[in-house]
Order: sequence, then structure tokens, then C-alpha cells
Amino acid sequence: MSENHEYAETLNGRNPLRLQSDCENCFGLCCVALPYAASSDFAIDKDAGQPCPNLQADFRCGVHTNLRQLGFRGCTVYDCFGAGQKVSHGTFGGHDWRQVPGSAKQMFEVFPIMRQLHELLWYLSEALTLQPARPIHGELSTALDDTERLTHLSAGSLMELDVAAHRSDVNVLLLRTSELVRAESLRKQKNPAGRKKTYGRGADLIGANLKGADLRGANLRGACLIAANLRGADLRVADLIGADFRDADLSGANLTDSIFLTQAQLNAAKGDGDTKLPPSLTRPMHWSTFRA
Repeated sequence: MSENHEYAETLNGRNPLRLQSDCENCFGLCCVALPYAASSDFAIDKDAGQPCPNLQADFRCGVHTNLRQLGFRGCTVYDCFGAGQKVSHGTFGGHDWRQVPGSAKQMFEVFPIMRQLHELLWYLSEALTLQPARPIHGELSTALDDTERLTHLSAGSLMELDVAAHRSDVNVLLLRTSELVRAESLRKQKNPAGRKKTYGRGADLIGANLKGADLRGANLRGACLIAANLRGADLRVADLIGADFRDADLSGANLTDSIFLTQAQLNAAKGDGDTKLPPSLTRPMHWSTFRA
């Protein structure tokens, strides 16, 4: 068995590590395939398909340890859910875009599609661990298997895939999961109706002062929490799918049982050693230097 085939086989299992970025086994796809514009997140403009000037011959970043200081904060936030290594060693069998230049355009177009599929795998895998959602575990498991199957399609088939339609179908199940889990949480709380404020899907909470807020079981799907003060807030069992945490202060916040939180959301936020996280996620390196 070749090394590339052996690696691809490990991606087929239910190992959650396959849904985490593994830059050592990727051909620097996020550094080439994705565009970005000069802003507070990126120091320069870069077109899709254009290699970042910091990308080295071995596909590693030449300034990885100083990205934030050099104005590339966006690079430290991004997470591909393991799509990079899947495309590199699965879809394209370990043949990189430098070795086979003719594959470059297709590889770069497939990468964001795979990233969306892996994101769905992350959410579906989490949903299957949530006991209040047991009534729909069968449907969730089927959706997980279907999504996994799609990740093994050929590059050409992936480019023809209506990924938006698939996301829509999966989202129906994720919504039902959220409703079941949050309803169970609210039933266990004392006087949940006694809260002064409630927040809902897509809430505009830019810069909001939510210090110490009881947000247990809240529906914060797609909420805009940019620069919000969430110090000491209780976000257990809150649905955080798609919530924008850029520069939000999560110092001392409790996110241990929050629903559908991702590494990228944490990477975009600020926090400290007292921030409580789900065991599947890691504390961002820049949090150690954050001061309120």
C-alpha cells in the first residue's frame, strides 16, 4: 500500500481528527486557492489561484509564527475542517499542483467545495453526540453517511455537485437538532422566562455589552457578535452555528456545552485561560497574549 493511499484510508473512518486542519499533509491549498483583500485581516491583496508570497516550496508558511504581527490575522482564524488534506491526498492522490500544473485550477476549485462538505461532517458528527436529539439520530446518521460519500467523489463530480442544495437539506436536520437540545436545556432551567432579554437567530449584537449574561439555550445562529463583551457569559447549550465572534471578548465565558461551535469562531475571538471550551476545540495561541 502506498503512503498516499494509506493516508487516504485513515480519512474514511470516523476519527474526528480527520475534520481538523493538518497543514503537514496539505499542499498549501488555503494559501493559494482562496482570495483576500488588504484589510485588518490581511496585509496585501491576493487573487484566487495566486500563491501567497509567504508560501514556501514545501507548502509551509514562511512566517507562520508571526502572522498576526505581520498583518495576516485572517490566516490564523481560517480553518478548513480537514478539507485540505482530503483534497491533497484523497481527491488528487498525493499529486500536488506544482508536480502536475494542469491539475491546479481544478484542485483550487474543488477545495472550497470539500471544505463545505467537511464543515457539514463536523456539525453532523456533533449532532449525533447530543442525546436530546436521539429521535432523529437515524436521519442524522444517514445524512452523515451521504455527506461522507460525497467527499469521495472525483474532482469532476465534486465540481458538478449542487453543494448549496445539500447544505440546505442538512440544515433542516441541524435546526431540528438545535430545537430538541435547547428545549431540553430550557426545561431544566429555573425560571428561564424570567430573563430580562432574549436573543434570536441573526441578532445584531455588534459591540453589545453581554458581560455575565445568561445565554443558556439561546438561539444565536448567525448572530453578529463582532466586538461584543461576553466576559463571564454563560453560553452553555446556545446554538452558535454561523455566529460572528470577530474580536468578541470571551474571557471567562462558559462554552463547554455550546452547540455547533467551531475552531474558526474561537480563533476570531479573544479569550483567556478562564474561558471554558468544549473538549473537541483548542485554546487559540493568541489568547495567551490578550489583555482586556
